[in-house]
Amino acid sequence: MFNFIKKKLQKIYQAVATKLGGLLGKEKIDQNDLKQLEVILLEADVGVQTTRKIMQDLSNRFASGELTKGEDLKNSLNTLLNDLLIGNKFEQIKPVVLFVGINGSGKTTAISKLARQLKGENKKVLLAAADTFRAAATEQLVEWAKKVGVDIVTGQENQDPASVVYQACEKFKNEQYDYLIVDTAGRLQTKINLMNELAKIKRVIEKILGADNITTLLTVDAMLGQNSFEQAKIFNESTHLDGIILTKMDGTGKGGIVFAIVQELKIPVAYITFGENLDAIKIFDEEEYVKELLEK
Repeated sequence: MFNFIKKKLQKIYQAVATKLGGLLGKEKIDQNDLKQLEVILLEADVGVQTTRKIMQDLSNRFASGELTKGEDLKNSLNTLLNDLLIGNKFEQIKPVVLFVGINGSGKTTAISKLARQLKGENKKVLLAAADTFRAAATEQLVEWAKKVGVDIVTGQENQDPASVVYQACEKFKNEQYDYLIVDTAGRLQTKINLMNELAKIKRVIEKILGADNITTLLTVDAMLGQNSFEQAKIFNESTHLDGIILTKMDGTGKGGIVFAIVQELKIPVAYITFGENLDAIKIFDEEEYVKELLEK
């Protein structure tokens, strides 16, 4: 499923997987090899806390004699990384998908790709352009809606985003759509503003369509590495996040941020997007992702 990683994530496979391949292929490993692995994980932006947890477990296994060669290290690392991800697995999206994320994180494109995927499953999809504070945001989403072939509800510039969402919810209910995908503003000045805006939008959706029908997804730019982690942390403190869409996975060595976000913030990864094509989106498969990352 994730064979595209080999072709797209060149930096990961040059800076990380090549080093891993040499390490995991050794006939005998020592303490220096564990130190080298720690550096590799940090370079991949797995995060200090998560890397420390992984290395503590591996060091214990090494001390007990369980790890003697590269193959042992590979198997143990595979188990540990899988455990980190599978412990926080994403559930299926609900009828209303609320997108949050800063400007430039690939939010609009991710919305379009998800809409295209759902439409390909013969679902009736409606978009809501609730980022009314940035004129270009609505224009871009309208263009994507045309390309994908789905309907969209828009408002006026600087209109209350919640009122746009209200109109979209009414249309969704009255015309029997399967999915409503809501874009939200990505440039709010303070966390309080962010919290208030998202809370207001959610209240509107809950009132019309029910609280149990909402999935909130955060788009984070894979190329930003640790900065993406900080963004996820802020949004998670501002609103309940059900999952992450990791975008722009086609040109970065920072793919390890997946592990940091899942382990430290307890937010599962829902999708990965890569490339410009509308079909360049995959449901995140933990086992396949780890397998491809550790493959020689």
